[in-house]
Amino acid sequence: MVRISNGRAAVATLAAVALGVSAAGCGGSANNDREAKGDGTVTIALNGDPGTLSPMQTLVGTALSVNRFAYASLVAIGADGQLQPAVAERWSATATSATFTIRDGVTCQDGSKLTAADVAAEFNYVGDPANKVPLIGLTVPGGAKATADDATRTVTVTAPSPAPFIVQNTALLPLLCQKDLKDPAALAKASAATGPYQLSEAVPGDHYTYVKRAGYAWGPNGATNADMPAKVVFKVITNETTAANLLLNGQLQVATILGADGERLDAAKLKYEGAGTLFGQLLFNEADGRVAADEAVRRALVQAVDLKQLASVATSGHPSDPKHMGELDPAPCRDDVVSGNVPPHDAGAAAAALTAAGWAKDGSGIWAKGGKQLTVGYMYATSMGPTVASASELAAKQWTDFGAKVSSKAVDPANLMSALAGGDWDVAWQPFNVYTPDQLVPFFSGPRPPQGNNLPGIANPDYEAGVKQAMATPGTDGCQQWTKAESALVKRLDVVPFTMSTTRYYGKGVTFQADAGGVIPSTLRIGG
Repeated sequence: MVRISNGRAAVATLAAVALGVSAAGCGGSANNDREAKGDGTVTIALNGDPGTLSPMQTLVGTALSVNRFAYASLVAIGADGQLQPAVAERWSATATSATFTIRDGVTCQDGSKLTAADVAAEFNYVGDPANKVPLIGLTVPGGAKATADDATRTVTVTAPSPAPFIVQNTALLPLLCQKDLKDPAALAKASAATGPYQLSEAVPGDHYTYVKRAGYAWGPNGATNADMPAKVVFKVITNETTAANLLLNGQLQVATILGADGERLDAAKLKYEGAGTLFGQLLFNEADGRVAADEAVRRALVQAVDLKQLASVATSGHPSDPKHMGELDPAPCRDDVVSGNVPPHDAGAAAAALTAAGWAKDGSGIWAKGGKQLTVGYMYATSMGPTVASASELAAKQWTDFGAKVSSKAVDPANLMSALAGGDWDVAWQPFNVYTPDQLVPFFSGPRPPQGNNLPGIANPDYEAGVKQAMATPGTDGCQQWTKAESALVKRLDVVPFTMSTTRYYGKGVTFQADAGGVIPSTLRIGG
């Protein structure tokens, strides 16, 4: 997670944040004879221990996927990208404010009523930078202030600057009663549930058990938990092969499989729900004095490598073309900003672009200009896995064969952001996965580190003009401007998204829908 100076935040590594919004994937998974009933137990594999479960203190993906079973949200986002009522039965918004009417009858874990004052208190708590809540900027604009009227059950939140997706982002805000904000650390291994389940047992490193709450009826579009399983157990299983084996023999009902074990599950005719994330994206360091500050060089480097081949290697033969700049589906703005804007692989065209820009090969076969060779410092994250390492080796070889002098560096995730901020690189394999296009703005415009988070040092006037227009327009009404802005980045090859990857949530004996945050609780059923 990278903190933005104006209080906004964005996800800086693939799936670093798995906050969920509703999106159906590749097909429901179920295959046994049990009928769907509101009883029974479902066991879901976690690929790592979530650590603290406190919703005000975590952005760990496993914790967020678990917490969505315990905490309700004001709104949900449907598979079509449209807002759905949840705890808020209706709302209105401008570019800098939103008003929500809280549904009557919503309760906290102890049975007390969730009031408008409770919701306003949470907005104020998360929006106050002094509280250091990692959700600031993702769910509540930094510096936002909220007021409540319990008589009309309304909450009004106002941001200090334009926040065009202020309503959409509340789909990611786990709701608490005001009394539970007084000691967030107390929820590290406990729950203060406002959602369909509450935590009954926590055994760190092994399992977390949730039991169904009575009376829950404020899910997306008024969904209840009547037909949901009586108990959900999250089992910590760090080895994917082990998880696949347990799924096949019925000891698990849901597991996330990314690698080759999925082939065994496919052969056994288990179905899965898929959630796509941006997996392959090239960033170019455009700071003064760096070789990629020249658009002709960027264009040559893009055309000199076979991006489709890189995508196939990185995704183990299962690439898919990106349409967006990393906004997770269902993206609020759905126009394609990538297709037609990235030039195809063509080493001849790459050479012509460099030649036209005054480059020529020297006696050693390296492109040079003004006595300086075309030297490319390439960086990628070790956390992207061995397939990206292999794809990176291929990219380095193709650039070398083209006539560039390439040095590659694999960086561990703990040091990746500081390495990018340090500026000693020319090209980086670095996807950004976010939820709304405004969360990308600090990374692609404004000051470079340490004053800001414009890691590539991009100064694209067409992007900035489009953003200015889009930020002044609430919600999806600004999509035309966002599309124009992001297309400008890709056309100039400031940022080059080139492949998606699908996270597969396999199920046996259950049906559900899934998204980037995991299983969507309101859709989980035993049977099929």
